[in-house]
Amino acid sequence: MAGTLLAPLQIDPTTVVSGVNTVWVLTVSFLIFFMHAGFAMLEAGQVRAKNVANQLTKNMLTWSVGVIVFFLVGAGVSGLVGGAPLSEAFAYVNGGSSAWVSWLFGAVFAMTAATIVSGAVAGRAKLRAYVAYTILLAAVIYPVVVGFTWAGGFLNDIGPGFQDFAGGMIVHGMGGIAGLTAAAVIGPRMGRFNDDGTVNVIPGHSLTFAVLGTLILCFGWYGFNVGTAASVFAAENGELTLAAFESTVGRVALTTTLGMAAGAIGAAAISLVKTQKVDTLYVANGMLAGLVGITSNTNAITWVGGLVIGLLAGAQLPIVFDFVERRLQIDDVCAVFPVHGSAGMLGAVLMPIFAIPGYGVSFVGQIAGVAVIAGWTVVATAVVFGVIKALGQARVSADHEREGLDVSEHGVETYPEFSVGGDRATVTDGGELRTDGGLPNDGGIKMVTAMVRPDKLGDIKAELAEAGASSMTVTNVSGRGSQPAKKGQWRGEEYVVDLHQKVKIECIVADVPADDVIEAIREGAHTGEPGDGKIFVLPVEDAVQVRTGKRGRDAV
Repeated sequence: MAGTLLAPLQIDPTTVVSGVNTVWVLTVSFLIFFMHAGFAMLEAGQVRAKNVANQLTKNMLTWSVGVIVFFLVGAGVSGLVGGAPLSEAFAYVNGGSSAWVSWLFGAVFAMTAATIVSGAVAGRAKLRAYVAYTILLAAVIYPVVVGFTWAGGFLNDIGPGFQDFAGGMIVHGMGGIAGLTAAAVIGPRMGRFNDDGTVNVIPGHSLTFAVLGTLILCFGWYGFNVGTAASVFAAENGELTLAAFESTVGRVALTTTLGMAAGAIGAAAISLVKTQKVDTLYVANGMLAGLVGITSNTNAITWVGGLVIGLLAGAQLPIVFDFVERRLQIDDVCAVFPVHGSAGMLGAVLMPIFAIPGYGVSFVGQIAGVAVIAGWTVVATAVVFGVIKALGQARVSADHEREGLDVSEHGVETYPEFSVGGDRATVTDGGELRTDGGLPNDGGIKMVTAMVRPDKLGDIKAELAEAGASSMTVTNVSGRGSQPAKKGQWRGEEYVVDLHQKVKIECIVADVPADDVIEAIREGAHTGEPGDGKIFVLPVEDAVQVRTGKRGRDAV
């Protein structure tokens, strides 16, 4: 319409500030939550195959149980410790949208601290013991640390106050120290240490899982650090400004990235010096240690500080892990103390050296904060796990540990194809499994035994079914023959692999020719490479069917 004047849209700046900042906090909270996928994969990769489902379950229950406890109790306890009156400390419970978003941002940090502990006690801790500790950590242990610090507690009054921007010590350092303490109280896995104190290496089952989990954690860490600059906009004199976000976010993104990269290089360098090899797991753990090292100081250090602290945090990792393992004789399965504990302490203490000019931080405040948090965490964790251990509920039985926690604690197998296997049907037209249908073995009974590659089991079962010999006994074994031994390495330590994993298949046949069974197994197992296995044929003197009492060929 010609001549019509359109008035500019009037928007209250405070409304924009509230909306954008809320979306920002929610987005980074979801990103930090996604780190649980990284923790699950990282820890699952560092445990044995028989304990993978248990580790995954612990990670899921850490969030599920812990977040409810933190909502009902923990967040309020942190306020009380920080000096807030009871009515204000728990006001978030019915505080509405803004209060609930703020609570969620605190909750994802709390659950990060909680899940770190599961990696230290993997492979032997009872699920009920771990869940009980998670409840107490979310309700009291971690909230007390927050109360001392972020919630306004006494550590803010020592010198210029203890500084921890995003939880390098409050979250990660606390979690790593708690994990080390729990591992010390609960004791090592069976066979980890010999009577003379020497160490037996127990490799995890999947470097792939460990590395992918590491990269997921690195991705989520940007939410952890950059997200802590939690206010994007501010309203000043009726106008929108970026406030402190503009001056903080770039520095945080830069030092986070540099610390991560330098941590990997530091760990790789020490690994190379110690073993003449660049250990893959140390590189992965070093990336995380570098991130932990700069998390407390990322907003206030120079880019040089990001590089140096990250490098030192990565470099200390192999040294501290070796000390914990060989000197302290503590079985920290996922290296949670050198990755989170010592790296978190290092970053907090070194902050004054690399702080930007004018930033209020001192060695007195930083050392006091580290000492108080570490002391409280050690005492509280030792008491909780000590009581659980005294009640006989800290770890599974020796039989269950040997069997694996997946079966004993959850009744599942993470890799069930060993017991299920086979891609094709093993059923006849009549709907019944069959073991007959061939020529007699000179009127006798024979046992065909094969030692073959585990990954060929499915092909072998299919070939045997087609040969009419679907009945078998399968055992997971290890042994050696003509296949050469080789050296393996797990977190910088070499071990000899001279017993190779195999599957033992036993087929007892009467009416099916043994030669047909041999050919079926050979067809399914053949790759043409050393280690394909061997097949043996033995006569069977007699056989008895338990249910009917039939003997000889009729029993087979």
